[in-house]
Amino acid sequence: MFREKCLTSPQLSWDDFPAGTKSFAITVYDPDAPTESGWWHWSAIDIPANIHQLKRGQSISSAGGKEIRNDFGTTAFGGACPPVGHGMHRYQFTIWALPYKNMPVPDTASAALVGYMLNQDALAKSRITATAMRK
Repeated sequence: MFREKCLTSPQLSWDDFPAGTKSFAITVYDPDAPTESGWWHWSAIDIPANIHQLKRGQSISSAGGKEIRNDFGTTAFGGACPPVGHGMHRYQFTIWALPYKNMPVPDTASAALVGYMLNQDALAKSRITATAMRK
């Protein structure tokens, strides 16, 4: 039940991005997942530079972007669902300003590859962190 309630992406908005921004990306990452590599909950890329907000539950395709497969194996927002009793998990929502309209990755790219490209090419990024836990 908890996970189903969290599958709707939150409302997000951003401004004050650098000149030369041609697209945005959004990632949601849990560094506290019980893996050696964390857990990618969402990777959305190629969001046009004229888009500066997403409504709660808005599809990325309706904003002109596309989603990359997350660690749940889907191309959608994968909500917070920390393991019961695992303690507090951080969910890092990051907006990335990019110098190109289309990220040069295949449609089958992993979230890790997208993360690499974002860290390599971003003009700027901004992050907010939410937390969740289940007892």
